[in-house]
Amino acid sequence: MLRALSRPATRLMERWLPDAFIFVLVLTIIAALCAMIFEANSPIAVIRMWGDGFWKLLEFSMQMLLVLVTGYILASSPPVKAALARMAGLATSPGSAILLVSVVSLVASWLNWGFGLVVGAIFARELARHIRVDYRLLVAAAYSGFVIWHGGISGSIPLTISTPGHFTESQIGIIPTSATIFSYWNLAICAGLFIAIPIANRMMLPEDHEMVIVDPAKLRDAPDEPMPEHPTPAQRLENSRILMWAVGIPGLIWLVLHFSGGGALNLNVVNTIFLFLGIVLHGTARSLLASLDQAVRGGAGIVIQFPFYAGIMAIMTGSGLATSLSEFFASISTAATLPFWSFIAGGIVNIFVPSGGGQWAVQAPVMLPAAEAIGADMPRVAMGVAWGDAWTNLLQPFWALPMLGIAGLKARDIMGYCVVMLLVTGMVIGAGLLLL
Repeated sequence: MLRALSRPATRLMERWLPDAFIFVLVLTIIAALCAMIFEANSPIAVIRMWGDGFWKLLEFSMQMLLVLVTGYILASSPPVKAALARMAGLATSPGSAILLVSVVSLVASWLNWGFGLVVGAIFARELARHIRVDYRLLVAAAYSGFVIWHGGISGSIPLTISTPGHFTESQIGIIPTSATIFSYWNLAICAGLFIAIPIANRMMLPEDHEMVIVDPAKLRDAPDEPMPEHPTPAQRLENSRILMWAVGIPGLIWLVLHFSGGGALNLNVVNTIFLFLGIVLHGTARSLLASLDQAVRGGAGIVIQFPFYAGIMAIMTGSGLATSLSEFFASISTAATLPFWSFIAGGIVNIFVPSGGGQWAVQAPVMLPAAEAIGADMPRVAMGVAWGDAWTNLLQPFWALPMLGIAGLKARDIMGYCVVMLLVTGMVIGAGLLLL
């Protein structure tokens, strides 16, 4: 059934879904028109909001670019490549390759969303070198595991509300992760996704004659240049392990000190882990720089598109659109259904505001008073927003850009499969929030 459903969805997306840059331009126009039509903002006011917010994600854009670059550097280091190759060898058929990449992506994304994006893409490339399998579905399966991230230990909303001094502390106090991430109902949702996602991806596997196979030669990294017989002093430095370790090992020591002192795992720390492990494991500057050259080629989408998403977010928040959407869903909810409708509202808002922290800042002032007024469970409402934020990432190419950059694909290549997975995961998450 899912294979039959994925065929028209894939054909539809391949034909009608434009490049991700065109997608963000269309979203910009839609957000601007909605702000004028539904919130009675003037065109000049909307333009001002858009322009004022255009560069608000500049720091985040650089962080995301570094997730791609440093993650690729780590994953392409000789020891990690060897480990991924051995793991890829466990797949003996196209179906087992799809199952394996789904599980690896789910585990990695539950641990940390940035880690999941990079590991999933690199592992998909490695599997495609070993197994004759539809490359589009392989990368889509790797991306589908990302949907679990906000229910995992790097989820920004549950981590925010468990931190003293968060902006809603006066309303809800401190909510520990035992009531959100590690609650029985959230773990049950995660378990359901660990079962449903690999099986659904496997069921979408095309027939042999319908598969789109990538030439394994195109996925191979450029070979390292051999050391000259009589190297110059500069070439000796470029191939010096002592120099790399003299910088890489202190970086790893800093990480040990950071975590032993109670430091948190945030995006900057993730990039630090990737970078200094990559420096140590590559061993030479020549090897690392060759990997860097490959990595930066996939970062163009992040550089040019994230400012436009910052502008859209500014329109959605400044015009009142995001608040109006949240108020509508809060108005039709009961204490039992508010977590579910928070999930739906979060999913819709996420298409225009693809940032967990930014989305919580918009929706919390609406959802939390509503939850208090009708006696709804605060942790469930917060996680409803969090799951909604993660859910429609399957439809929103914002977070897919790093993975697509590594895999060498366009959003249209995987979105047909992702739309089917949107339906499957929506039923699992929605049922969990309503019934558990």
